[in-house]
Amino acid sequence: MAPVVESVSSSPEHTFSKPARPRIRLLAGLGVEGDAHLGRTVKHRSRVAVDPTRPNLRQVHLIHAELLEEVALAGFGVRPGQMGENITTRGLDLLGLSRGTVLGFGSARVEVTGLRNPCAQIDGFSPGLLRQMVYRDEQGGLVRRAGVMGVVLEGGVVEPGMAIGVREPAGAHVPLERV
Repeated sequence: MAPVVESVSSSPEHTFSKPARPRIRLLAGLGVEGDAHLGRTVKHRSRVAVDPTRPNLRQVHLIHAELLEEVALAGFGVRPGQMGENITTRGLDLLGLSRGTVLGFGSARVEVTGLRNPCAQIDGFSPGLLRQMVYRDEQGGLVRRAGVMGVVLEGGVVEPGMAIGVREPAGAHVPLERV
């Protein structure tokens, strides 16, 4: 199955979940039009408290629908947008992408910058869900599964059903780290 957009979401307020929309507009260098995390510099409250002048590497949050289905099997009902993502994808291993991968949504382009760092707000949404999003593997390594973050290279409209183009960067694969 070719990768597609399953759902899109945005919120003008700093809320954990974001309502689904019929479409969102990505703005180059800024993020999702009308979203609380729109901007060239950090907008996440914890990041602003540390240094509000740092570049915003978290303009767009993406989660794959297959993760939501997997946590549903563990008893957690999570719909698109409820984890705070802007774009819910299907048919794309977001967590396995290389840093610098460019995702295409029609004319819009998003460069993947890294992994979302799951936080305690996830358990505030649904107790126990955080353990589904971050845990230690058999070797003791930390596994983060709450999606990926990106920056908007080229703006455009994104809506459910759109095909997603994937352009891996040249050179060796660079695993995603938290941003």
